[in-house]
Amino acid sequence: MTTIADASATIELKVTGMTCAACASRVERQLNKIDGVNASVNYATDRATVRLARPVPTDELIARVEKAGYQAAPFAPTGSADTEDESVGALWRRLVVALLVGVPLADLSITLILLPGLRFPGWEWVLLGLAVPVVTWCAWPIHRRAIAAARHRTSSMETLVSLGVASATLWSLYTIFVHGRSATWESSGWGLLFQPEGSIYLEVAAGVVIFVLAGRFFEAKAKRAAGEALRALARLGAKQATVLRDGVEERIPADALRIGDQFVVRPGEMVATDGVVLSGSSSIDSSAMTGESIPAEVGQGQSVIGATTVLTGRLIVRAVRVGADTQFAQLVRMVEAAQAEKAKVQRIADRVSAVFVPSVIMISLLTGVGWALSGASAERIIGAALAVLIIACPCALGLATPTALLAASGRGAQLGIFIKGHQALESARAIDTVVLDKTGTVTTGQMTVADLWVADDVDRSLLLRRAGAVEHAAEHLIARTIADFARAEIGVLPEVDEFQAMPGLGACGVVDGLPVLVGSIRLARASGLTLPEEFLERSATWENKGCTCVVVAVDGTVAGAVALADTIKPSAALAVAQLRAAGLRTILLTGDNKAAAAAVAREIAVDEVIAEVMPGDKAVVIERLRASGRAVAMVGDGVNDAPALARANLGMAIANGTDVAVGAADIILVRDDLRTVPAAVTLARRALTTIHSNLGWAFGYNVAAIPIAAAGLLSPLVSSAAMALSSLIVVSNSLRLRNFQLSEAGQLRPEHGQGSAVH
Repeated sequence: MTTIADASATIELKVTGMTCAACASRVERQLNKIDGVNASVNYATDRATVRLARPVPTDELIARVEKAGYQAAPFAPTGSADTEDESVGALWRRLVVALLVGVPLADLSITLILLPGLRFPGWEWVLLGLAVPVVTWCAWPIHRRAIAAARHRTSSMETLVSLGVASATLWSLYTIFVHGRSATWESSGWGLLFQPEGSIYLEVAAGVVIFVLAGRFFEAKAKRAAGEALRALARLGAKQATVLRDGVEERIPADALRIGDQFVVRPGEMVATDGVVLSGSSSIDSSAMTGESIPAEVGQGQSVIGATTVLTGRLIVRAVRVGADTQFAQLVRMVEAAQAEKAKVQRIADRVSAVFVPSVIMISLLTGVGWALSGASAERIIGAALAVLIIACPCALGLATPTALLAASGRGAQLGIFIKGHQALESARAIDTVVLDKTGTVTTGQMTVADLWVADDVDRSLLLRRAGAVEHAAEHLIARTIADFARAEIGVLPEVDEFQAMPGLGACGVVDGLPVLVGSIRLARASGLTLPEEFLERSATWENKGCTCVVVAVDGTVAGAVALADTIKPSAALAVAQLRAAGLRTILLTGDNKAAAAAVAREIAVDEVIAEVMPGDKAVVIERLRASGRAVAMVGDGVNDAPALARANLGMAIANGTDVAVGAADIILVRDDLRTVPAAVTLARRALTTIHSNLGWAFGYNVAAIPIAAAGLLSPLVSSAAMALSSLIVVSNSLRLRNFQLSEAGQLRPEHGQGSAVH
């Protein structure tokens, strides 16, 4: 059935049959020939991400992939693991047969060549009989893809291997049938490492197939392992939910929940979807999802996330997000999209791979011609040409970048670090400054009333009634804290008329017929209020302790003030120390007054404080830092942090913050642990370092190996082993990222040094 994707849509296809970066590049070129299509094909994930500027039928996209010689279907996340298991199983079966037949073939062949006295009549035919199943059935997927590429007038890694296997087999058949002579062994020096003269190449053909299949098998297993962390996270979630309907509990599938449904979660059960607690309290374990080992306490009015586990009390929760709209589902999709993207370094590798295969074929032909002109034997000519064909396969080049990103994003997701795109990796390398928002980021964001000052002629309850009424209408964290405190002391709060919020300053309204202003000292002064001496002394004491001072004025007169304290997160000081150990300059950015900000800064030991910044000016501060030559990472959680997150070189958002902040960031931090900030930077840098080392190995290997093979110093058998080993080295190097721990944060030094202070 044909599906027509909407304009501006992004769809994903599962592409099968790709075996190297050249294949991915070929599919990408075919898709991009369609008007209005911008496609990116990832070899490591076997996925094509297609962005559309106009409606395009999916059948047309699939037809283009098939025209390139491959198969495609709409990507289905739930079935991707099964497909990979099937691919690994098929490779394993062919590899087992190749080993059972090919190893005796190699042993017998080498023995009979080294010890001619052990030869028996028809020994060549025995070797041929052993070789046939290996070079045909076992190697058939390689030949099939090479033939498909040839039909489309292209070439791939399979082209090189298939040509090598076919050439070795045909030469052996020629030797047996035409010359009818026994092979001899005239080693040029160091056994199998160097090119043998006059040997039948059946063991070489079989050995190439074995090494290629072995390399593919371990490569497929490694690719599956690299993506398993994210797939395991994606599988998290309750399968059943206990929904409340007319007061009666009913068990339904979790995916049948709808927004607004009320459901019950008992101790030991998993929260079925994102929601708000209507009644009850409990400890919530989110370790399976975020790696956070310490349970969090939740109660009435607080949010809970799907796939977390209730440990103690019974909760009644109202669903606010369901299915694909849940917070965690969105985060998983972000990481999947990141894995499908390509970094700049990967696109360079793809362009090289696209021209690499035909270039190698030409070098192989020139090698043969060169040896022929030198008067070498036919065996020497064929052997050198085969060695070039086999050793130059660019598998490692195509795996260098995507496997590292796959492993890093999967491990990051396990630690509660969601990398949204390759840009985060490339940005993290240059970061030299980290700007931390204070409220909700460095602090818990759970403000408490630490002290209350009431003017001599003002009633305490009346003050709280009027201040609480204004703050109840506001949405700021400080406003909610004051409103809750007032409600707890006097009960129900009155309605406020003519309410007006002033972001970053406070709010005002009319309560009991009188104008009431609640806000910062700056707002009080800007409003022309006279601040009593007693208040100024009290507020100075509060600010020195790191408290936030809120003035309450009624009918143009200061009637009282509230001191609020925000607890610093236990992980904040350690996180800042790790950032500084990594050579990064740390800055605390806040709208709070300078004294309160300085108190927090002293406790966590940041390098610099920028205080009393209006919400809209946070992005301006980031721009100023960048203009001064700094590469800036911004960490925040609120709506007013979103512009700054977007302006920074690297934006990191706390996932329990607002959707706007999460959407603006490059890295999402799910754990309520600031150590994930230096860990995210370190993991991103380590991933990029791994990519560069992979590419260095892949390029260096091919550059060094081709001349050695062309010089006749490597046999085709050793060349095939070296080719397979190069891919395994690249994949294994990437898989080391799966062992990354939070404790490793701050262990990498920056390229540019710590730099000077920004004032």
